[in-house]
Amino acid sequence: MTLLRGGAVTAMVVLVTATGCTAEQNGGALGPAKPGHGGAAATAAGSLTVKGRAPKTGYSRDRFGTAWADTDSNSCDTRDDILKRDLKQVKFTGGTCKVSYGLLEPDPYSGKEITYRRGRSQVDIDHVVALSDAWQKGAKYWKPSKRIALANDPLNLIAVDASTNRGKGDGDAATWLPPNKAYRCTYVAAQVAVKKKYGLWVTAAEQSAMRKVLATCPKQKLPTGGNPTEAPGRFRAR
Repeated sequence: MTLLRGGAVTAMVVLVTATGCTAEQNGGALGPAKPGHGGAAATAAGSLTVKGRAPKTGYSRDRFGTAWADTDSNSCDTRDDILKRDLKQVKFTGGTCKVSYGLLEPDPYSGKEITYRRGRSQVDIDHVVALSDAWQKGAKYWKPSKRIALANDPLNLIAVDASTNRGKGDGDAATWLPPNKAYRCTYVAAQVAVKKKYGLWVTAAEQSAMRKVLATCPKQKLPTGGNPTEAPGRFRAR
């Protein structure tokens, strides 16, 4: 699904067949990834710290900085970086940053084919680990530069069908999974990877849900890569 199209974001898709998981993605729309070992996702899921969900008190999007900050300093904002990475037949407006058109073939969450046109809301850039969920599972206690990094890390970002994504809210694996069952192993592996990279915890119900999904694809790899876990000092968050 992904190609190298300018910018600093590189991704690779590997399609394999696994029990209960017909499409496995090693990195791809989840960010620049390095090869992993079979079963790494399930092992990592079991290693995550388990705690209760903290109150949402104090959360706001501003706590994670300005939306789509250019933390990788490639002169393109994060949203356009992900659109360039995840869409096919990309067209630009005024250079090679602002994506004006592209095709999401297929949308990983719904399995549908979606056409992106700038200014319309048919495609969202989803935080695989929702920022509100992160806030309630450790990010509340981080310094702002780490929260900004999470919000703009390609490992935690994916272009998806807007209407399907709006139903997710800030749900974790225990409360929301993509309707496209063939993508669930990849999706859960991405959540595990992000939570492991940033040291976020999971609830007992969430870990149980992760393990249930990953049990259907025991060779699921764990995506790696993405941006550093601390944004450059020029960025600020409230």
